[in-house]
Amino acid sequence: MNDKPVMIGDDIIENIREVLSNNQSVRYKLPEGGRVHVDRQLPFLCLYRYPQDHEDGGTDRLLLGEAAYILASAVTEHHTQLTRLVHEILAIQSGVFGACLLLEIWAGDEVADEQDQPAFHIVAPNTNVPANVLEDMENALLGIHVNEVSAHITLSYRESISAPGCSDIISNEALGQLNCTHLGLEVSPIYREAEGQSLLPFRLRQLHHVFANALKRTFYSFAHNVTQLRLAHYHELGRQFITGVVHETDEQLTEISNSFDLLLHVTPVNAQQAWQKFQKDKYQKYPEFLYRPRNIDPDLMKRQLYQVPIEHIEDPTLAYIFSSKREELDRQITLVADRNTPRFLLGSRQLFGDIPPVLLDLAKEMLSLPPPAQKTETGYLSASEFADQARQEIEWYREQDPELPAQVELRDDVPGILVSRGHLLVGQDTQIPENRVNATLAHEVGTHIVTHYNGRQQPFRELYAGMAGYEPLQEGLAVLAEYLSNELSHMRMRLLAGRVMAVDMISNGADFIESFRLLENDYGFSQANAYTICMRVYRGGGYTKDFIYLQGLVNVLDYLAAGQQLDRLYIGKITYEHLDFIEELQWRKVLVEPRLRPRFLDDPRTASRLDRLYQGTGIVQIMMEAS
Repeated sequence: MNDKPVMIGDDIIENIREVLSNNQSVRYKLPEGGRVHVDRQLPFLCLYRYPQDHEDGGTDRLLLGEAAYILASAVTEHHTQLTRLVHEILAIQSGVFGACLLLEIWAGDEVADEQDQPAFHIVAPNTNVPANVLEDMENALLGIHVNEVSAHITLSYRESISAPGCSDIISNEALGQLNCTHLGLEVSPIYREAEGQSLLPFRLRQLHHVFANALKRTFYSFAHNVTQLRLAHYHELGRQFITGVVHETDEQLTEISNSFDLLLHVTPVNAQQAWQKFQKDKYQKYPEFLYRPRNIDPDLMKRQLYQVPIEHIEDPTLAYIFSSKREELDRQITLVADRNTPRFLLGSRQLFGDIPPVLLDLAKEMLSLPPPAQKTETGYLSASEFADQARQEIEWYREQDPELPAQVELRDDVPGILVSRGHLLVGQDTQIPENRVNATLAHEVGTHIVTHYNGRQQPFRELYAGMAGYEPLQEGLAVLAEYLSNELSHMRMRLLAGRVMAVDMISNGADFIESFRLLENDYGFSQANAYTICMRVYRGGGYTKDFIYLQGLVNVLDYLAAGQQLDRLYIGKITYEHLDFIEELQWRKVLVEPRLRPRFLDDPRTASRLDRLYQGTGIVQIMMEAS
């Protein structure tokens, strides 16, 4: 690797030829902002040449993140050596795969106004043209939408292909000898203002991502139709090499994420005492919650957050993932700063969103279902007894991987049970019904600890710290684990629905007492359960996260009903909305297979319950059948 600009001398070309011949990554900075990056031996090479006579801001960025590209100056004195470099790379790639595609891009005329649609002009050779590839390329580009505007595609044929104002990079004779195809692609620069060269960064990022997918689909078509290479998915032609700035960004974001725990910052340390006082006050006075001291300076942390160099990440998929995480951390830090102020509720709604109307309707339907026949009350495990059970469960997972660091801690400052940074925290006053022990272990250990540890094995720490918006999928999986353990009770489902109602009430201006009374009187919750639901929702000033448990379960059931496999969701703390990105990174061999598999998935009784979910069994049906 070389990050200092170098002239394209004979020694550099020879070094590149030798490294690529050994199927190793090539990466050099070239003069005047140029760069050559070839991830490995591949049946394509992208080329962009900086114009000599005008600025062309943003166009070069469309190739950043591709697995094989050259950005180079179009000045005449570099042309001969650039031609040699292109020829050497094409010769190696074509020698390995039997053929190679050279795709050159350039910007077209300036856009007329800010609303112009994405437009592409394909330039193909007028002889020996791979018709199937052109058709697939056109279809891939037609699939591009920017701000819900679809792309316009045109096609022309020429004897030779080059960017405007540039000499041919390689002759037709040389192309024939190398069995290479040269295609040109003119891109309408909708990522710039109509007047001047000012970039439109949001539009550029949006175009970059969909354009990158269209290119990989084109390369896949070329590989399938022209070369000897056979691939299962076009993402296999994506980039595998991870630059240093990606690891730097990941490390810095995770360090910030790990420096505070939002859940602990907004969890009352006196929940049990406040409940007792609430009872003493005849449920008439708003309980006073106390919190642990805040150990971060939000201003300094935000300064650190926006020094993270995300803008230098070439890969559009990774740039989007990390940018989303930075935005989430920004909102979380603001919540810590705004705890116990009127701003907290607004910030929480920004972080978690508002309840979708269809979810609110589902919660109301769930709460309207008649309760099952009363069953004999089971016994309870004390906090220490449950902690012993949890330690045994973790030891079972250590047989899969002895490096699992998870510990169980009994705490007097935690209400109930929660997982923090891969460790199980059990409140001293917690009691677990005997008929909920397996479900709780599956929820906390088999889901939260397993995904945390599997995420730690990935090249990006974000997959154990948690991708932006990971909570709905994480909690949906955890509730699903309770069902697969055959301990998802009717009452537990009512609690999830009650949380949705409480979030809806606080979002519409109801205070703690009003919500408590509605849950007790209208929905039949016990006073203790109504208090717990309200405590969770009203803590900190209005923590609206709790509707995501039911939302996450809905998402997971929809995922299974669509025939998707459950195992892939345990690779780390991932986001439901980003599953396509996770799949892409798996095809690109950037992510590794998870080490731990939830214990309950290997229970023979799980298979029949999973089969029902694959057939489309929904939440209401599950609840009606629950005891």
